[in-house]
Amino acid sequence: MTKIALVGCGLVGGSWGLVFARAGYEVTLYDPSPASLQAALDFVRGAAPALAAQGLLNGETPETILSRLKPASSLAEAVSGADYIQESAPERLPIKQALYKELANLVKPDAIIASSTSGFPASSFTGEIEGRERCVVAHPINPPHLIPLVEIIPAPWTAPAVVERTDALMRAVGQVPIRLNREIAGFVVNRLQSAVLAEAFRLVEDGVVSATDVDAAMSEGLGLRWFFMGPFETIDLNAQGGVADYCAKLGPMYYDLAKEQADPRPWSEALVATVEKQRRAKTPADGLDARKAWRDRCLAALVTAKRKVLKENA
Repeated sequence: MTKIALVGCGLVGGSWGLVFARAGYEVTLYDPSPASLQAALDFVRGAAPALAAQGLLNGETPETILSRLKPASSLAEAVSGADYIQESAPERLPIKQALYKELANLVKPDAIIASSTSGFPASSFTGEIEGRERCVVAHPINPPHLIPLVEIIPAPWTAPAVVERTDALMRAVGQVPIRLNREIAGFVVNRLQSAVLAEAFRLVEDGVVSATDVDAAMSEGLGLRWFFMGPFETIDLNAQGGVADYCAKLGPMYYDLAKEQADPRPWSEALVATVEKQRRAKTPADGLDARKAWRDRCLAALVTAKRKVLKENA
C-alpha cells in the first residue's frame, strides 16, 4: 500500500494523519467542512514539534510530516487511486450509510475502506453497497498517534484478505492491532471500559467513595499495572501458581462480586450532576482544553518512557 486517504478530519482524523505521515505514507485528507480540514492540518502543525522532541516522529522532521499531508477539495479527489481509506466521519448512522454508498462508486476495486467508528458494526452501514467485502472497522483508541491499539472488526462478509492487509498496515505504521472474530456491541475496549465505568458510577451513587477517589484507585493503583500488562497477565503474576492458582483461590470471591454487580443502572441526572460537580471542582470547565493538552503531553512522555523501559528490560 502506498497511498492513504483520510475521510473525516475531526480529532480522530487529524491524529490518524500523524500516524500515517510519520510512517512515511503520502496522505490525502478530505472533510466536507473546510474548517475541519484546516483544523486537522493545524493540529498536526502544532503537535509535531513536541512529538519530534520526544522521539515520536520516527526521526522525521515536522516539516516532512506536514509535506506528506495533502488536502483534497472533493471526496472523489481524496480517494482517487487510494489503496486504503480510513473513514472517520461523524458517529451518525445515516451519514455513514450515505457516505459508503458514495465511496463504493469512487474507490478502486481493491481498495480497503476502514471505519474508525467506535460503536457501529460495519454490517450496519456496508450491507447494501457494492464491494462490501472490502469494508472493515479499524477502531483506534483516541488519540491514535499516542495510543497504538486498533481494533479490527470484520463484517460477516468482510474478506479475510482485507483483515490481513489491514492488520499488516497497522503494524507497518506502528499501531498494535487486535482482531475480533465477529461483530459485537461495543467491540472490546469499550466493553472493558463499560464494566469499569458501571462500577465507578455505582460506587459514587451508593456513597461508597468520591469520584476523585475512584480516579485515584485507577491512576494510582490498577492503572499502574495495567499500563504495561493486561488483566490476565496481572492475575497470572499475582499468585504463586499462576492464573489457575489465582482463580482457584479468588474465583469464588469474584463470582460473588459479579452477582452483586449484576445490577445495571442508568446514569441518572442526579448522579451525573454529582460526578460533574466533583470533576469541575478538580478541573473548571474553562480549563478542560488545557487539561486535554496536559493529558496528551503526559501520554507522549509515558509512551516514550514505556518504550525505553520495555527495551531495557526485555
